[in-house]
Amino acid sequence: EAAIGGHPTARHNLGCREAENGNYERATRHLIIAVNLGHEPSIEMLKANYTKGNVSKADFAAALRAHQAALDAKKSPQREAAEKARKD
Repeated sequence: EAAIGGHPTARHNLGCREAENGNYERATRHLIIAVNLGHEPSIEMLKANYTKGNVSKADFAAALRAHQAALDAKKSPQREAAEKARKD
């Protein structure tokens, strides 16, 4: 239910379970959804599956672009000021 609701960690976990069961196509779909939401562990898992030959070059490249777009969308002057204030 959390995965359907768009929770990236839930999608990541589903992707991990699918990969463990050998369902790499389904695992890739779950991981790509999590990557599109900016989930860092999912991009690492996708990279590992790409190096093993379980993810196509096109899918991996699209996921990298989507991940960067998600990270860029999270950036704002307000967030950066809050992060700086938190560190100080």
